[in-house]
Amino acid sequence: MRRIYDRQAGRYDRGIAFFERVLFKGGREWVCAQARGDVLEIAVGTGRNLPLYPPGVRLTGIDISPQMLAIARARAAELGRPVELAEGDAQALDFADRSFDTVVSTLSLCSIPGHGQAVAEINRVLRPGGMFVALEHVRSPAMLVRGGQRLLEPLATRFGGDHLLREPVHRLRTEGLEIEALERSKWGIVERVRARKPDQARG
Repeated sequence: MRRIYDRQAGRYDRGIAFFERVLFKGGREWVCAQARGDVLEIAVGTGRNLPLYPPGVRLTGIDISPQMLAIARARAAELGRPVELAEGDAQALDFADRSFDTVVSTLSLCSIPGHGQAVAEINRVLRPGGMFVALEHVRSPAMLVRGGQRLLEPLATRFGGDHLLREPVHRLRTEGLEIEALERSKWGIVERVRARKPDQARG
């Protein structure tokens, strides 16, 4: 994945902008507007979310690709946005348990090889009562659309490391996260989800 995204870094913004207009319009804004407190963004990429976070959040971003991070650092400097950016693997987060109030993912669980392990790590670093907020593309419930995804899956994974048939919500529930908001659009391909780690103090 590091090699794939290092190669894509210079053209990533141009390529993803088309899909954001067609499929994901308003999705990044929806996710980032809900971030509170100490925030971790996994797979921060080129930093496309950086201008969208509310003021006052304490932001940390990780990514597997040094080339992506170089662009994100330049974007943060241009915006004057304080953010800690570091190379890191979402499958093995280098943070202590209960470090963050919010974890954000936009279009990343589709490409992390062990996305179930990434969700377990997200749960680990969230504080009780903390939120995971995500925008993802997922397996469509519509048979014809899902059939097209199944045909494209081998090419998408081989050349882009992109899995088209995942359903992250199942993983969130397996980890014990409580789904508070779930929206599907575009034939069920696009998913917005907000999940909360149970507040053990109330339990």
